[in-house]
Amino acid sequence: MNRKQKTAVVDEIAEQIQSAEAVFAVDYRGISVSQVAALRVRLREADARFRVVKNSLSERAADKAGMDMLKPMLIGPTALALVDGDAALAAKALNDTARSLQLLEFKGGVLNGEALSAEDVRSIARLPAREVLHGQLVGTIAAPLSGLVRTLNALIAGVAIQLQAIADMDPPVLVGDQAPPAAEPGAAAEPGAAAEPGAAAEPGAAAEPEAVTETTEPDAPAAPDAAGSDE
Repeated sequence: MNRKQKTAVVDEIAEQIQSAEAVFAVDYRGISVSQVAALRVRLREADARFRVVKNSLSERAADKAGMDMLKPMLIGPTALALVDGDAALAAKALNDTARSLQLLEFKGGVLNGEALSAEDVRSIARLPAREVLHGQLVGTIAAPLSGLVRTLNALIAGVAIQLQAIADMDPPVLVGDQAPPAAEPGAAAEPGAAAEPGAAAEPGAAAEPEAVTETTEPDAPAAPDAAGSDE
């Protein structure tokens, strides 16, 4: 590789370090080409790339990118996982491969401009994927809202049941209305209340005959003849 090619590699890696969400450094000794290829497939799912370059070029790229905290990790055979997507998913892919192959020892890394130790990277590998965390967050926020909706639905249902019960009453009683008081049995009519003139008699009531009292005078005695009778 001539100087021009080396400069191009340094510029490319420096740009990738600057744009990456996270950078993980691992010791790649003992891993085969086919194993690296399988690892790259898994890292691609997290939008990450696996770069194996000379430490001298990686150091120059770290200097150019302003990531001096990477330089202490560039001792011995070192590969860089440059993550643009889900850092937890990329760390998990590296950690799973390391456990299955007994290779790829973590050296550390950088996340959001902060240096990470090897243990920090292993801790990140144990985190759920970003989509899972988002789902858990949404579920946590939505749980109180679901409870509120259930409570409101219960209140609305209760009001509807009460209104239906009022509507089914015989006779129905409107809310706020009062029925007129019923007359007490045996109550007498108020004194002085005269029947209105022209009021019709109740049907079926027979008129009582008027009682007529006739006074019959005794017959007067016959008057004697004015002239006496000759015997």
